[in-house]
Amino acid sequence: MFSSELKFIVQLGILIVFTRIGGHWLRRWLRLPGVLGELIVGMLIGPYALGKISWPWVGAMFPPLNGAMPISTELYAVATFASIVLLFLSGLETDLSTFLRYSVAGTIVGIGGVVFSFLLGAGCALWFGLADSWLDPHALFLGAVGTATSVGITARILSEHRKMDSAEGVTVMAAAVFDDVLGVIILAIVVGTVRAETSGGPSWQHILWTAGKAFGFWIVATVAGLLLARRFSRILKYFKTTQAISALALGCALLVAGLSEMAGLAMIIGAYIMGLSLSRTDLVQVIQREIEGLHNILVPVFFATMGMLVNFAAVVPVFKIGLIYSLLAVISKVAGCGLPALFCGFNRHGAIRIGTGMLPRGEVALIVAGIGLTSGAIGQDIFGIAILMTVITTVLGPLFLSASFENPAPGLRHPEDTTKTVAPPIVLPFPSADMADFMVSRIVTAFRNEEFYVYRLTPEEPTYHIRKDDIFFILSRDGQEVRLTTSQRHATMARLLVAEEMLTLRSMLHMATEDGDYASFEQNFVATLFQDSTPPPAE
Repeated sequence: MFSSELKFIVQLGILIVFTRIGGHWLRRWLRLPGVLGELIVGMLIGPYALGKISWPWVGAMFPPLNGAMPISTELYAVATFASIVLLFLSGLETDLSTFLRYSVAGTIVGIGGVVFSFLLGAGCALWFGLADSWLDPHALFLGAVGTATSVGITARILSEHRKMDSAEGVTVMAAAVFDDVLGVIILAIVVGTVRAETSGGPSWQHILWTAGKAFGFWIVATVAGLLLARRFSRILKYFKTTQAISALALGCALLVAGLSEMAGLAMIIGAYIMGLSLSRTDLVQVIQREIEGLHNILVPVFFATMGMLVNFAAVVPVFKIGLIYSLLAVISKVAGCGLPALFCGFNRHGAIRIGTGMLPRGEVALIVAGIGLTSGAIGQDIFGIAILMTVITTVLGPLFLSASFENPAPGLRHPEDTTKTVAPPIVLPFPSADMADFMVSRIVTAFRNEEFYVYRLTPEEPTYHIRKDDIFFILSRDGQEVRLTTSQRHATMARLLVAEEMLTLRSMLHMATEDGDYASFEQNFVATLFQDSTPPPAE
């Protein structure tokens, strides 16, 4: 048998290996989002399936534990850390100006989703006789668990499709944050009502205090982060190295996540606020590049851990009711969030993307279900209904959201005219790709000399993001052409820098043609290159 430390290491290794294989298999062969493969792997090897089987010499790899959380504390802590990394990077990828522009729309969408989900969930409990009134704890709980939105799953899909900074993406993220705040308040009311029935006195002061803390922290942390982001980035730059900058930024995200949990919100909300605050600084690509490896390894573990929480035995007795409740949960988010989006400037395509983006319940619903079970608000039957709804919406959400982005149609009723804000690209044609590459390297060096942060997107493509404070450029090479794109406000700076580099290049070529004796230079170079460097023998 393994010691507890060794068993945790083996469990983590199994999760990392099998989630990568499962995600790769679904993406390559079934064209499905990789997150589904990670969820399915967690369900299959979890404590309610293969994980509870005792194998020769090693025993059960994921034995179910007593209590609401069937996995070990260490494994759940790693999954929590992975969710913080995921939401921190999601905040960094969000376009802040677009987020603020659509924050009102996100709030309206979030309210619509919460109202529809709560009414349909509580109504389902009354319809099947699980509750006697709208204020019955069972009705309140099924209404509350339906309001949750797994921002982690939606953020993963938006990031894979590079839609995090789109109008639909930022609206979904803003609405999901608002959902979390309202969900905490509703959960506090449900738990407070149950405690009032058992203790004989309502704890409305506690409920109001919880609601005030949640709203207060959300508003104060967001405003403070946006106001202090530039000053914080200047402090980070004192440490010079990219490793130190990214480590300090992630450490601060963990601290804000902890404060968020203390205020009654989910830790992932604090991490998202921290990432959103830094999204307009010139350190974005630096932090993303350093943390990307950690993200690629740990985030699949987070989704697999979510799958491991699914208890199949609790689902079977309430399967019929759970299916109907799950159908209502799908309708409540798609209609409750999609219909308000139609009145916020989105067309049919955008409304569907927003509705399906709000669909996954994921870890948030499982956490709410666990709190309800441990607090005595619900029994195993209601818990099973919540689990089935969580599984169905978590599986369908990524499928529907990915399919909605297959259609390239704009999501806004009146798409923004980017020509008013984005200048025409500066295009430099060259006789060969080698000369174009040389010019790209010259421009990159020039920007770095001006203390810009230059980030190459992928090793395969010569495309660079160049940032300094609120100045942003995109430099790329397409065959024999070099393109530099920026906003209208910074177009003059880009033209001056390119003109300076072109003049420098022309001056270098002119000096070489006038002063260079290429024949003698090549002859001397070759002679030196192949000269026998063996020292003469000593006499």
